Amino acid sequence: MLRAATLSVLLTLVLAASAAAAVDGPAPGAPGEKAVWTEADKDGFGTATSLRSHTWLTLDDGRLTEVYYPNLGTPALRDLQLVVSDGRSFTEREQDSTTQRVRLLDSRSLSYRQVNTDRDGLYRIVKTYTTDPARSSVLVHVEFHVLTRRKLSLYVLHDPALSNNGDDDSGASQAGGLVAWDDAAASALLTDARFRRTSSGFLGRSDGWTDLRADERMNRAHEIARDGNVVQTARTNLNGKGRTAMTLALGFGADRRDAIDTARASLERGFDSAARAYNRGWHDYVDGLKPRPASARAYGPAYWVSAMVLAASEDKLNRGASIASPSMPWAWGLLTIEEPSAAYHLVWPRDLYQVASAQIALGDSEAAERSLDFAFERQQKADGSFPQNTRVDGAENWTNLQMDEVALPIVLAWQLRRFDAPTYNEHVKKAADFIAANGPYTPQERWENQSGWSPGTIAAEIAGLICAADIARRNGDVASAQRWETVADEWESQVDAWTATSNGPYGPKPYYLRLTKPQQEEPPANPDPNVGTTYSIGDGGPSAADQRSVVDPSFLELVRLGVKPHDDPTVLNTLKVVDEQLGVDTPNGRFWHRFNFDGYGETPTGEPWDISDPDQPEDTRTIGRIWPIFAGERGEYELLAGQRDAAAGRLASMAGAANDGWMIAEQVWDEHPPSGQPGFPRGEGTFSATPLAWSHAQFIRLAWSLDAGGPVEQPRVVACRYAGC
Repeated sequence: MLRAATLSVLLTLVLAASAAAAVDGPAPGAPGEKAVWTEADKDGFGTATSLRSHTWLTLDDGRLTEVYYPNLGTPALRDLQLVVSDGRSFTEREQDSTTQRVRLLDSRSLSYRQVNTDRDGLYRIVKTYTTDPARSSVLVHVEFHVLTRRKLSLYVLHDPALSNNGDDDSGASQAGGLVAWDDAAASALLTDARFRRTSSGFLGRSDGWTDLRADERMNRAHEIARDGNVVQTARTNLNGKGRTAMTLALGFGADRRDAIDTARASLERGFDSAARAYNRGWHDYVDGLKPRPASARAYGPAYWVSAMVLAASEDKLNRGASIASPSMPWAWGLLTIEEPSAAYHLVWPRDLYQVASAQIALGDSEAAERSLDFAFERQQKADGSFPQNTRVDGAENWTNLQMDEVALPIVLAWQLRRFDAPTYNEHVKKAADFIAANGPYTPQERWENQSGWSPGTIAAEIAGLICAADIARRNGDVASAQRWETVADEWESQVDAWTATSNGPYGPKPYYLRLTKPQQEEPPANPDPNVGTTYSIGDGGPSAADQRSVVDPSFLELVRLGVKPHDDPTVLNTLKVVDEQLGVDTPNGRFWHRFNFDGYGETPTGEPWDISDPDQPEDTRTIGRIWPIFAGERGEYELLAGQRDAAAGRLASMAGAANDGWMIAEQVWDEHPPSGQPGFPRGEGTFSATPLAWSHAQFIRLAWSLDAGGPVEQPRVVACRYAGC
């Protein structure tokens, strides 16, 4: 009888174990809740320097956020993070329940570690990241330390979003891990520590996080989920006591087999080997640059991280294509700028110029050459103009025309001394002819939402024409050179009459406007900055503002590009107005808003950008915060004005604005932090695009300008003509 009872108990245990390990059928609840992107304020960004590895990672809030594959225009993962549960009383994601720190492990490599400590002191998770230089995978070394006597379980929560769309994926348990796929790509998540249980479900309906939250246990193990917003879950073997470490490999490929093979190969190579090769690649890149300028030596890794961010922002399949940022600002929650996401993953000729001019300064002229080749060969249109932006393959995306984006590639060609006949005849001449025929009026100015006569755009147009004239003479085309110089001289003589008001609300002395609006759009009438024309600010700002009440720091392009001397009376007057209207002092120094009434930012409570009602009450309207790039541009001006100490202070401000991962944002918090919410210190990054390549480029350029005594990008041929050499 005793033996029979024992056998009965054993049989019950076996059956219970079998039931626990049973695999459930296809996941219900398709397609699940809508996929959204994570916040844009990344505190880590990395990729191998090897061209064989087509993955880029981003980090934020203690987790792995968007991963890009197979190019920088294609997010393929929303996030990957860990979940901890005691199986009885709590289940929590590390994003929500830990104090998070990020650490740059090597000042000459984009190598990061996250340390997430439970707020109740129950556990600590340490994650170190690399991408495998030999293939398209991300490796994560995970350490799980339990700081209590309680038994805790660790789960992996994986949210794929392949091919720039998280709503049409499928996922399954395969090869001992989790595999996801759509019509164009696949991912495979494997581990060297064996998963105890895996499941694929639909967000908010049948995913593992929803399952765990119900009763603190992973009860379901759906073998497959088809066509929806798939979220995948795995219970690991780590218990924080006996086994405390594992490596996760997230491999990508054109199909499931390719992704599995990639992940397996990276696991076989091992995290340490891949990380050493990753770091060696970045060390070799940094060693090939100029030594760090003296002006930047006081700011820790800020300079080298900026240089590496610019290099990492270049696509590997489409060389020369540098995106604006590996992030989707304002795209968390239900609001997105574009679906599938695009805006900051596009290549803008203006941002491309900012990056390339910085790379010339730091000693990576080869990268700048690739950028110019991309602009001329992949972006430029038959009529000589350039699109507002393109995808990384050069396909036009947004179709508006911005005249500074037509001019700046010419300036870049001059800076790179691309004086050869093919470059001149096939690219420079066409662009200069387009400017002369269509400027100085621009359908969109620097901030992309207004037409008119912009002093900043006109500065770029004049600089482009004078640089083109110099290249024309070097190619024996004197007639074109003289024609472009005549146009440029006329515009230089008229820019004040076109764009500086003498009866505006900010004083009796003339000051430059953001832009002067035409009285009628087609054809544009002659500009009059003294008329009270109203226009919509755009980007969430009010729908009607007197043009004379809107100023913008971009007028300094006139000085930086050599069109006006630093002590020009209208320049000096406008500096005072801009400081009074747009300047904000923070613990990190002074920064400036883009223009009056700017709405491109978060709401007063820190919620995402909202452009649905431009005339909503001021206490709910979104607010454009202050931009680090303006500190850099002011520093370049101050060098021309002989104010080196002030310019050095601007470099310190930009470095101070960097976050713990040394990423510099598009915007930092101003005098209006989110009301009632702690943790939004003035002068530090908002939820805007982070890292912004333009911000890092401006930091590098100012550092080298400080050592040179003047703006390193200023075309001498322009300054000698108008501002004095």
